[in-house]
Amino acid sequence: MKKIDIPYGLMLPLAKRMVLFLFITASWASHAGQQEPVVKITFLQLNDVYEMSSVNGDQGGLARVATLRKQLLAQNPHTFTVLAGDLFSPSAIGTAEVAGERLAGEQMVALMNELGLDYATLGNHEFDIKEGQFLNRLSESKFMWLSSNIFDSNNQMFPKVLSNTVFEVKKAKGTVRIGMFGLGINPNKPGFVSYVDYLKAARGQVKELRSRVDILVALTHQTLEEDIRLANEVPEIDLILGGHEHDNILLHRGQKLTPIAKADANARSVFVHELSFNTKQHQLKIDSRLIPVNDKLHADSGLSTSVQHWRSLAFAAFKKQGVDPEIEVAHLQAAFDGRETSVRNRPTALTELIAKSMLTAVPGAELAIFNSGMIRIDDVIGPGPVTGYDVIRIMPFGGRIMSVNMTGAVLKQTLDQGQMNIGGGGYLQSANVAWNDRDKHWLIHEKPLEPNYEYRVAINDFLLSGREQGLGFLTRDNTGVKVVAEQGELRINLIKYLMFNTTK
Repeated sequence: MKKIDIPYGLMLPLAKRMVLFLFITASWASHAGQQEPVVKITFLQLNDVYEMSSVNGDQGGLARVATLRKQLLAQNPHTFTVLAGDLFSPSAIGTAEVAGERLAGEQMVALMNELGLDYATLGNHEFDIKEGQFLNRLSESKFMWLSSNIFDSNNQMFPKVLSNTVFEVKKAKGTVRIGMFGLGINPNKPGFVSYVDYLKAARGQVKELRSRVDILVALTHQTLEEDIRLANEVPEIDLILGGHEHDNILLHRGQKLTPIAKADANARSVFVHELSFNTKQHQLKIDSRLIPVNDKLHADSGLSTSVQHWRSLAFAAFKKQGVDPEIEVAHLQAAFDGRETSVRNRPTALTELIAKSMLTAVPGAELAIFNSGMIRIDDVIGPGPVTGYDVIRIMPFGGRIMSVNMTGAVLKQTLDQGQMNIGGGGYLQSANVAWNDRDKHWLIHEKPLEPNYEYRVAINDFLLSGREQGLGFLTRDNTGVKVVAEQGELRINLIKYLMFNTTK
């Protein structure tokens, strides 16, 4: 008989073979785990959120973001929700007067508390509201505010604002320490704020934090150019989560190709950043995904109820102020562009509509001018029905229409500066004004501007405050400016104009 060699493993009883198999499998799994000791952290990023509900054709909505956050937490309990600035203002709902005081972002803080926001940095629009309101919003916040370069007028930290934070994610595979600090753009110089250069502040934060943490994140609210410079000049930062631009951006810049991410304003989209840190090799991998916030995400019922509560309060207040937010005031045949990238760079059908409405409000007005920063909707209106609330969203700050006599010399100085302000809120929109590029002069009613002539101008009251970029000379104290009369509220006037000059 031929001898057959039987492997030792097959000679064992079945139970012993199973024990041997499990031992080998466990050893392999343990070895594999030692090879890849990876800890995962998720960041859910929002920025520039002024609206509670959906905008721009049913995009956005905090109740939908709440649903996404719960989904991410179910996948990874080490999920952190961050806001890269601009929460308190500008908001249509925030302008509603409840119990004698504007909401001024109270509704946004309450909703972010409920949603579960973890960290936020100060945006420039946090300082649109009064100092007392600003401090109240900070006090009401259950989440952490971070800012390493914006302080109070005494160069001290604001209450409940920290320059940085360090937190740990502990797992069996190891512990990862994350450092985060905040940077903001120089605000519009309210008296209660001081500012430190962002690069100086960032270098100070790196010096303090880098040796103590595995991952360093900058939560910023500044221009894209500033974020790019930050990545180039401060390469110790691993991830820049930014805001201020309002349009989604994902770039990689600097010697380490540092990711710079910004989502769309008003939660029309959010970024989800999945960080994988190898605790053995000290290597970081970042996977960033832009998630549209639309009807594919169902609205969280609890947060939806809270949104409706604040909406009802605000709508009742608007009605008391003389604006019915629910009434249909017009039916537009075409789309009217109110996006910041449009109105701060050129005239649009919307800016022309507002300027014409101002012109008709001032008897004898030869032209109308207003700063494009008055428009805050950052959205497209129409085609279709327009409600009173849409008008409030267009100009949430409101304001008064002023009848002014202005010398041609001051008018030219104003128009020249308005052109230099292109890209910003100080870019001027107008009616009956044009630039003759061939002869290099301004035309008023198709006639060359005359420096010694006195023009009747329809202008918004903010533009007469001297607070707009480069327009400090444009005040009631200027001898070339004479205020004739106040001619009504901007939003109410636009509603009347729409009702009588568009189809319904």
